[in-house]
Amino acid sequence: MKVISLRCNSKIYCCNSYLVLGSWNRLEDVNTLVDIGPDGYIIEEIGKSSTGVGKKPVEQVVLTHGHFDHAGGLKYIIEKYQPVVYAFTRTEGVSRIVADGQVLRLGDRDFEVIHTPGHSNDSICLYCAEDKTLFSGDTPLRIRTPGGSYSWEFVKSLEKIAGRAVEVIFSGHDGRITENTSEIILETLVNVKKSQIVS
Repeated sequence: MKVISLRCNSKIYCCNSYLVLGSWNRLEDVNTLVDIGPDGYIIEEIGKSSTGVGKKPVEQVVLTHGHFDHAGGLKYIIEKYQPVVYAFTRTEGVSRIVADGQVLRLGDRDFEVIHTPGHSNDSICLYCAEDKTLFSGDTPLRIRTPGGSYSWEFVKSLEKIAGRAVEVIFSGHDGRITENTSEIILETLVNVKKSQIVS
């Protein structure tokens, strides 16, 4: 699997967008965008990437949630590539709804969809057991102190993630995390459980 971090428009607030490809760009690999930003800026970035001969540069899009900075540019991506678009809830441009526990093929790897309501009700993470990789979107995984309030659903989601072997986190706004990832997730879970839990 290859993960290309796409540069976003520096003049507007946006998220990290990732282009996930197979290691060898085989025809059966599924070129996938994870989040797309608020405009079509990443199209130029995709054009600079080697996405495979005879393949669509973007075959599918997976949105970690529907906030504007992650999904606002969907219409531009659809106009350019006509991809299948996956998300947890149906909004304009979304063609397929995903469910917690569903498996999606990104590049040449299988990823488990983990519903993580907290940042938003439609938030998901994508976990690859083979590469121990997690796309976390805006799901908060680095909570250093107790405080605030969280839902039981979010606690259960964190427990699910903490139960996975995670070595690399590609987040929605921060840099890639490659050190002490399991410890970071466990610390977050402990601090959330020490905070106010609401139903």
